[in-house]
Amino acid sequence: MSKQYVFSFEEGDGKNKHLLGGKGANLCEMTQFGLNVPPGFVISTEACLEYQDIHALPAGLLDTVRQYVGQLEQKTGKGFGSAAGPLLVSVRSGSAMSMPGMMDTILNLGLNQETLQGLITQSGDERFGYDAYRRFIQLFGKIALGVPDALFDAAFEDIKRQAGVKADVGLNAEHLKEASRRFLDVVREHTGKPFPEDVYTQLEYAVKAVFDSWSGKRAMDYRREFRITPAMANGTAVNIVTMVFGNMGNDCATGVGFTRNPGTGENEMFGEYLVNAQGEDVVAGIRTPKPVLEMQQEMPGLYRQLVELRDKLEGHYQEVQDYEYTIEKGVLYCLQTRNGKMNAAAMVRSSVEMFREGLISKEQALLRVNPDQLEQLLHPGLDPKHKQTPLAQGLPASPGAASGRCVFDADQAVILGRSGTKVILVREETKPEDIHGFFASEGVLTSRGGKTSHAAVVARGMGKACVAGAEGIQVDARARSAKIGDVVLREGDIITIDGSSGNVYLGEIPTIKPEFSQELRTLLDWADETATLKVMANADTPDTARVAQEYGAMGIGLCRTERMFNDVERLPIVVEMILAHNLEERQAALDKLLPIQREDFKEIFAIMAPRPVTVRLLDPPMHEFLPSEHQLEDELRALEQYLLSVRGRTAACNAMRLDNPGGITEDQVAAIIARKNRMLRKVRELYEVNPMLGHRGVRLGITYPEIYDMQIRAILEAVADCQQQGIPVLAEIMVPQVITSQELEFIYRLVNKSQQDIESRLGLKLSFKFGSMVETVRACTRAGELAKIAEFFSFGTNDLTQAAFSFSREDAENKFLPLYTDHGILQDNPFEVLDVKGVGVLMRMAVEQGRETNPGLKVGICGEQGGHPASINFCQKIGINYVSCSAPRVPIARLAAAQAKLKEK
Repeated sequence: MSKQYVFSFEEGDGKNKHLLGGKGANLCEMTQFGLNVPPGFVISTEACLEYQDIHALPAGLLDTVRQYVGQLEQKTGKGFGSAAGPLLVSVRSGSAMSMPGMMDTILNLGLNQETLQGLITQSGDERFGYDAYRRFIQLFGKIALGVPDALFDAAFEDIKRQAGVKADVGLNAEHLKEASRRFLDVVREHTGKPFPEDVYTQLEYAVKAVFDSWSGKRAMDYRREFRITPAMANGTAVNIVTMVFGNMGNDCATGVGFTRNPGTGENEMFGEYLVNAQGEDVVAGIRTPKPVLEMQQEMPGLYRQLVELRDKLEGHYQEVQDYEYTIEKGVLYCLQTRNGKMNAAAMVRSSVEMFREGLISKEQALLRVNPDQLEQLLHPGLDPKHKQTPLAQGLPASPGAASGRCVFDADQAVILGRSGTKVILVREETKPEDIHGFFASEGVLTSRGGKTSHAAVVARGMGKACVAGAEGIQVDARARSAKIGDVVLREGDIITIDGSSGNVYLGEIPTIKPEFSQELRTLLDWADETATLKVMANADTPDTARVAQEYGAMGIGLCRTERMFNDVERLPIVVEMILAHNLEERQAALDKLLPIQREDFKEIFAIMAPRPVTVRLLDPPMHEFLPSEHQLEDELRALEQYLLSVRGRTAACNAMRLDNPGGITEDQVAAIIARKNRMLRKVRELYEVNPMLGHRGVRLGITYPEIYDMQIRAILEAVADCQQQGIPVLAEIMVPQVITSQELEFIYRLVNKSQQDIESRLGLKLSFKFGSMVETVRACTRAGELAKIAEFFSFGTNDLTQAAFSFSREDAENKFLPLYTDHGILQDNPFEVLDVKGVGVLMRMAVEQGRETNPGLKVGICGEQGGHPASINFCQKIGINYVSCSAPRVPIARLAAAQAKLKEK
C-alpha cells in the first residue's frame, strides 16, 4: 500500500484521534506510557473512508493486516487459527468522537471447530470454551452476516427453559455446547451457507461490518442529533486487540470504572465489576454487577492495582476517565479509556477540585466544561425518577419544568395566581398584552410560535419554562379547552411542561429546584477574571433586574420600555394614549405614564448601580398593545347580545316599578360598546401588511415625538434622582430600528432638550450615553455615519437575522427551518446560532466602519444569540465589548466569554 492504513499500538500517534479514532489513539497512548494493554493494532479511519467510496477494502489492506496479526502472534506466543494455542481477537469500532453503542464490535474472533478445542485444552475449562464460542457465533452472525438477533435468542431461551434456569450462568458445558450447535444451524438456515471456519475470512467480514456500521442508521441518527460533522469525526477506525478473558474462573473479572463519580464529581473510586464474566455482561445487564469497593475485600491486591491504574489514567490525560478493564488469571489489563461523560454538577465540581489538586491549570478547568451544560444547573428540572409518558411535544423554548392548572387567558392567570394557585398559561400564541399572565404563571405553553417567538423570548427573560409550537395541541381559548388527540384539557386541569425537552405531560410531576453550588460560583468567578467580553442581561422590570443580578449580570444590555407598559394596571393608560383623538388627549395619557416609567427606571438603575443599564425606547408597533380585530369583533357581538338582555330586564323592572337588579344600566353597556367600537376602528386603522417592517421603533418616535419625549424625560429624571441620592448610575438611551443618521439626529434633539431642561432646573450635569441599535442592513452599511452621533451600538441580531435572510422568524421555525437543518442546507437555525457567514459579515462591517469614525465606540449584542457560545466566540473575534442575553443564560455566557478569550490566545 502507498498509504499506511495500519498502526500497531506501539507506533500509532496517540494524539491523532482523527486518524486512529478515540479508542485506537488511547490504546496506542496507554501502551506507550506503560499501562498493561493487550497487544493490538488499528486500521485507520482513512481506510474506512476509502471503503465507503469504493465499496471495497483498500488494495493490499488484508495483506498488511496479516503482517500485523503475525506481530501479535510473536508478542503473545499464540497462533491465529492454531489449534495448539489459539489467538483470539476482538474487532472494535472507534471514531474521533465518542459514539457509545452506535457502531459494532465483535469479540472472540478466531474461533472455529479446531481452535475451540485448543481453547478448551489451553484453559482446562470446557464450559468456558463453549461459552466463548456461542457468544462469538451470535455476535458475528448478527453483525457480519445479518442474522436477526431474535433467532439466536429464541434458541437460547429454549435451552435455558429445558435446563430449568433463568440466567446463562446456570448453564453447564453441555448446555452451552448445544447452544453453539443450534446457533450454527441458525446461521446456516438464515444465510444458506455454513458459518465461516477460516479465521482470516472471519476477520475480513468483521472489518467490513465495522466499517459498514459507520453509515448505519444508529450512527447516522446519533451524528445528526449531536451535530457531529465530518470535520469533527469522519469514519471509524477498526481496533484489533488480543482477547483477554474475565470469564476463565474466580480469579478473573471484568469491570467498568470512572476515575471520579460522574454524578457528583466527587474524587472517589467509582464503578462496577463482575467475577468470572466478559465485559458485555456488565453493560448488558445480564448479571447484577458489584460496586467496585467490594473488590477491596474480594481481590485486595487487584483492587490496589486498579486504584493505581485509575490514578495513572487521570494523571496522564488530565481529565476524568471512563475506563474498561479485564482481570485474567490474576493479571489486570486496561482495555479502553475515554473522557468520562458527566452531568453538569459533576463537571463543575471536578473542574474546581482538579485545579486545587494541582492536576490541571485554571485555564484547563474553564475549558473542560461545556457552557451549554450549565443550563442543567440553572432551571428547575423534572425529577428523573418519573415514569410519565408525554401527551404532546413542542419546541423546548425556555428551559426548566413547571406544573400548574391550565388557564387560557392572561387575566384568569392573574386572578388565580394572586390566590396562590399555580397555573400554566396555555395559548394558541401570545402577544405583549399577555405579559401580566406570564408574571402570574409557572410556565407558558403555546400551539404556535418558535423558539424565538414572543412567548419564548419573554419566558426565557423571566427564567420561566416555555414549550412553544406544540402543533399537536388544538387550543380553543373561547371554550377554555385544548385537545390533544383524544385527550381534552379543560381549564383547571393540571399539566406539567418541560421547557428543556418540549414535552407536555398530564398531571403534576415533581421538579428539582436548582441551586448555585459553591464550585459553580468559583468557576464563574474565574471566568469573569479571564474574559474581556462583558456579559449583560436583558431585563425589563425591577424584578427581572434583581434576577439578572443574582445570575451575575454585569449590567442590563437591553431594557425594553414597552414591557413596562404591559402591566395590567398600566395597559389601560397606554390604550388611552393610542385611542387619543388629538395631541392634547395623547399628552394627557403620557403625563400619567411618565412618573410610572420614571420610578421603574430609577429602581432598575439603583438595583444595577454602578453597572450600566441600556434602555431601548419604544419599539413594537402600536397595534400590539390592543386586542386583535377578531377578538374585538367577538366581544362586540357578545356585548350587543348582553345589551338586549339588559334592555329586556330594564323594561320588566320599569313595568313593575322595581330597581334594576343587575346593577348595570343600558347606558353603561352602550358606553362599553362605544369604546370597543372605537378600539376596533383604531385596530383597523393601524393594520399593516407586514408590521415587523412597518410603523415601529424610531419611525414611531418621529411620527409621535411626544411618546419618545416622555420616555426620554422619564429616563433622564430617573438619572437625576439617582445622582442627587449619590447612586452611581450609568444610563444609556438606545434608539431602535435606525436606518439613517438623520433619524438619530432627530431623536438626539429631543434628548438634548430634556437634558438642558433638567440640568438647568436642578443645577447638575447628567451622566448618560446616547446610542443606536443596529438591526437593519442599512444601519450596518451606514455605520460610519451613525457613529458620528451614537456613542455606542447594540446589534439586535433577531431582527438583523430576519432582514438578512428575508425570513419571517416564527413562520420559518415552524415550517421549513427544521428541514433546512436536517438536509444540511443550513447548519444551524440562524435565530439560535449567529450566522457568521452572512449576518456576521454585516456586523464586522459595522464595527469596523463605526470605529473608523469613533475609535472609542462601545459595541454590544442584545439578540437571542448573545447567550450562545459559538456566537460569543465570533463576538470576541470582531472586537465586541459585551453581549446581553436572558438572565438564566448569563452564567452560560460568562463561561463562554472566558473560553472565547482563552481560545483566542
